[in-house]
Amino acid sequence: MVQDDPSMEIESESQDGTKIPVASMVESIVGCKWSVRLLQLCAEGHNRPGMVLRACPGLSAKVMNERWRKMIRFGIMRRRVFGQKPPVEVEYQLTPFGRRFLKILDEVRRLQEAVDVGGISKSKQSSKKEKSSAPKKSPKKVNRPSAPATPK
Repeated sequence: MVQDDPSMEIESESQDGTKIPVASMVESIVGCKWSVRLLQLCAEGHNRPGMVLRACPGLSAKVMNERWRKMIRFGIMRRRVFGQKPPVEVEYQLTPFGRRFLKILDEVRRLQEAVDVGGISKSKQSSKKEKSSAPKKSPKKVNRPSAPATPK
């Protein structure tokens, strides 16, 4: 029997009842290297805890579960339990919101790749801004001697 784990309900609200802004979610997920890696692995089809632990040397089961709980709370991941008697099988999947959230991380990765290959340079951007924001000089007036007055 397949069931969603009721203890892992999606909470897009903080403990005081206010909505959690997406920017806070991004900060929380991007701020942890394991969260980003877990999302990448789930997108690649590694959705079982054992598969993920084998694919991430150095990741502990405790940290993996903490990260998954946080992503479930944000509504990025969903936890599904197969079976009713131990041993049960657990699977984590990206939600539709999680797939959209992953696009943010993909864009961050593409930006980093562009910076790494030199496609984007901060100095080029700032020099363009300086040139465009500098006041334009008006052409200098040339003082031409006036024609001498002719005697009448």
